[in-house]
Amino acid sequence: MTTVTIGIASPDATKTRVRRAFDGKPQGAHISFPSVELLWKVITPRRWEMLRAMAGSGPMAIRAIARRMNRDVKTVHGDIHALLGAGVVDRTEDGLVVFPYDAVHVDFVLRAA
Repeated sequence: MTTVTIGIASPDATKTRVRRAFDGKPQGAHISFPSVELLWKVITPRRWEMLRAMAGSGPMAIRAIARRMNRDVKTVHGDIHALLGAGVVDRTEDGLVVFPYDAVHVDFVLRAA
């Protein structure tokens, strides 16, 4: 099972993880956002639902994702493009969309303002 960790990380923490990966030290799969506000803006509740529907399913057409979620294709298309732009999902060479993970671990700490 391949799990991705989605969380909040400073640019410095992300750079450190990248350097360690280049040094051959396993870092696992991570998708990092610089703030919790940006994470919630990009991964809305409906998009979380979409990731859940796509997890472990392999490459899918947008229409198939919409059918699986019982949602309008145009709305799913917009959500997919937002997730593609943020690097959360990928597109295959033949134009299908893939979320290449079986599970998601969410990791961040909220502190007082």
